[in-house]
Amino acid sequence: MPVSYCIDSCIYLNLWQKEKNRFGKPLWKITKKFLEKIKNEQSIVYYSGYLLKELSFILPKKIFNEKLKMFNHTPCFKRGGLTLDEFNLAKQIKTRLNNSLSFYDIIHMIIAKKTNSILITRDRELLKLAKKYKIKSHKPEELF
Repeated sequence: MPVSYCIDSCIYLNLWQKEKNRFGKPLWKITKKFLEKIKNEQSIVYYSGYLLKELSFILPKKIFNEKLKMFNHTPCFKRGGLTLDEFNLAKQIKTRLNNSLSFYDIIHMIIAKKTNSILITRDRELLKLAKKYKIKSHKPEELF
């Protein structure tokens, strides 16, 4: 049975912006390898309109529209949403955190929980919070 994932925006940005870590390690290559693994295993990647909105704020419009095709035309990508209760839970968690994480990060976490997916991020605070809520979470390089 294929594994499912929910990928944080920072991971997509690692790839698209060819980011490296502070030691010069090419994070984008790790992300590329991880996405190839997903494709080869025929796994599912859940995403939400909130992820797309977050990326639309960060990327220039032309680049965002180009990258949007991946979500709309790749079979392994499935769009998920939140119920009103889940949205309200995200707001409650955000309030309790005193702005240490973005609302979008919390949404990614809730989508991962809802879809029984592994949350993929490099955000240490988000990894810690996911663990607190018993949501499987990893950096992409931990899954090779």
